[in-house]
Amino acid sequence: MIIRYKKNNLYVGQFKLKCCVGKAGIKKKKIEGDKSTPSGIFRLGNLYLRKDRIKINKTKLKQINIKKNMGWCDDPKSKKYNKLVKINKKINYSYEKMFRKDYKYDLLIPILYNYFHTKKNYGSAIFIHLTRNYSPTVGCIGLIDKDFKILLKLIKKNSRIKIQN
Repeated sequence: MIIRYKKNNLYVGQFKLKCCVGKAGIKKKKIEGDKSTPSGIFRLGNLYLRKDRIKINKTKLKQINIKKNMGWCDDPKSKKYNKLVKINKKINYSYEKMFRKDYKYDLLIPILYNYFHTKKNYGSAIFIHLTRNYSPTVGCIGLIDKDFKILLKLIKKNSRIKIQN
């Protein structure tokens, strides 16, 4: 199944789900920190969730509980750039904290952009995550809780997302 993004909507089967994207819009040549969402067709990762806050019954994605020591490296100088990392006191690179006080990462799916053959400064931590008000993101795609749960019922492990202007 291909999820298609077009003009602030995700199209999944017969469903049209309103969403938000990066403040700088959709770009073919994304770079780290430019607040844009990358253009292209990408695989999706596992479902990461805060099981202490949300319960998901039906999805074909592997579910991974977000723990306090989980982060996603966003430091282009690190060998772990754009990968899941374990946070500890010895870390000497920057990362996106996944266990957050707010709700945004209570549900998230990594968009596997710049993931398999990682290039430095091409962008990192691009997720489908939660939003409440459709405010622009810093490069991710945001869905409200109800629509995220619809998405989870429809997609499979081999689903792709096509992001275009």
